[in-house]
Amino acid sequence: MELMKNIFFNTDKLIENTDVKISYTGKFFQDGCEDVFIHYGFGLDWDDINEIKMQKTELGFQAELTLGCGETFNFCFRNEAGEWDNNEGQNYIFEIEKPQTELLVLEEEANTLGTARKLRRSYLWSKKVRLAVYKIITYLPKLISGNYKRKPKQVNE
Repeated sequence: MELMKNIFFNTDKLIENTDVKISYTGKFFQDGCEDVFIHYGFGLDWDDINEIKMQKTELGFQAELTLGCGETFNFCFRNEAGEWDNNEGQNYIFEIEKPQTELLVLEEEANTLGTARKLRRSYLWSKKVRLAVYKIITYLPKLISGNYKRKPKQVNE
């Protein structure tokens, strides 16, 4: 996904605490630079500043990094000569989304799973009890009256 001219990410959304691959085909790639570094931080104050060397490929310079905590992902690029590509002094700034937590099972919800298992067991026991009562109601009067006949066992010859 292209978020800005000459900058691509391997994901549609930048989500906090996830790995992301960034590709850069900007000024330094077009000028044929050999070494390019991505200088980045998070939030308005550029917290957790880091810099890593990007790998040169046919598709541009690429790097994999883990997004930290913060509202924004801020970065710029530096080549081996100490020149900067910082979006004409504006830096490259993209919003970071919080991870979705609706699908996570919380400890409280995990207890409800145990409750579901207990309900399943009680349901099975109620079915067994109903079957036993049915058999008693059906066959006990026949046994008492003597009208119940067992099928004779067949002898294999």
